[in-house]
Parts: sequence; C-alpha cells; structure tokens
Amino acid sequence: MDPTRLRQSMQNMYGASGLLVLEEWFALLERLANSAIDEQLREVNDFFNRRVRWLDDIDIWGQEDYWATPLETMGRGEGDCEDYSIAKYITLKQLGVPTERLRMIYVRARIGRSNISQAHMVLGYYRHPSVEPLILDNLVPSITPGSQRTDLDPIFSFNSDGLWAGGSTQSRADPTQRLSRWRYVLGRMREQGFP
Repeated sequence: MDPTRLRQSMQNMYGASGLLVLEEWFALLERLANSAIDEQLREVNDFFNRRVRWLDDIDIWGQEDYWATPLETMGRGEGDCEDYSIAKYITLKQLGVPTERLRMIYVRARIGRSNISQAHMVLGYYRHPSVEPLILDNLVPSITPGSQRTDLDPIFSFNSDGLWAGGSTQSRADPTQRLSRWRYVLGRMREQGFP
C-alpha cells in the first residue's frame, strides 16, 4: 500500500472531506494491527456500515453495476453491497488476514418472509477452508455464521486467488479472468495506491 499515493488520489477525487475519512481508515488500520481477528472483523464491519450510506449504483455512478474502489466508497460515503464487501475485503487484507480466509459471496437474498429475492453480495470470513464462513453484511450489522443467514442463498464466491461455485471449497477458476468487474476494480485500486 502506498499511503502517499492514496492521499493524493483521495485529495484529487474528493478533497478535504475525503481525506478526513481516509485518515480515519488509516487510524483504524493502525489501531487494529495487533488485535484479535474477531475484533478486526467487528471493527471493520462497523467502520463501513456506519460511514457508508447504501445507494444504488445508478444513483451514485449513473451506471447499472459499478464496482467502486474502497477509496471511491470512502470518498463518496455511499455504496451498494459490492462496494461494502470490496472495502471490507481490502481492509482486512491490509490488516494481514490471509486471502484464503476471505471471499466475497454473491448471493440471492430473500426479502423479509417472502419468496422474493434479489442479488446481493456479502463478505465471508473462513476460519478454515472447510468450515462455514462468518458473514459480514451491510444489511445485517451483526456478524453471524453462514448457517444462521437462512435469508441468503450462495451462488458463487471469489477472492483474489479463486472463484468457487455455490458453497464449494474447491476453486474453479481465476477470478480476474472470469469477472471483468473484479479485474477492472483491481486495476483502479492499483492506480490509486492499493497493492
């Protein structure tokens, strides 16, 4: 991570208000650097759930499906489910959480008690590859085991290293080859100063 470049990018894109949030993010990283994983998960989940207002991509970016970088999400203070998940994923990686323990999970989320569902993304933390994940979500503020989130039906999951179908533990593909939006957001993150 290049803090100087991140600060320059934030200043150029969002000015002083963006820089203020970025400095809060740097302070979060410093404060949690040696904390237990459960505290890191809780604090990172809360940081973004409290600072980012949910809004549709069409209202934020004028596009149907735009995946924002953490800098864009923090700078605007707005995002949709992918933006929350990406920001939490990158933050936890910066804290040293191994990539293999984190996956963004594309799900169908049931609305209330109805049979109606909508596309949604959450972040999963896997203490071990063969166990169920803990779910970090912008819709439900508490971190809960996947089995307790009966409102979510996993379709696929991915991280920087792999792409998995449903709840599979075996990676099926290179996500940067299969997911163009993921590839695009990774490229923009590198330009802004993320590793």
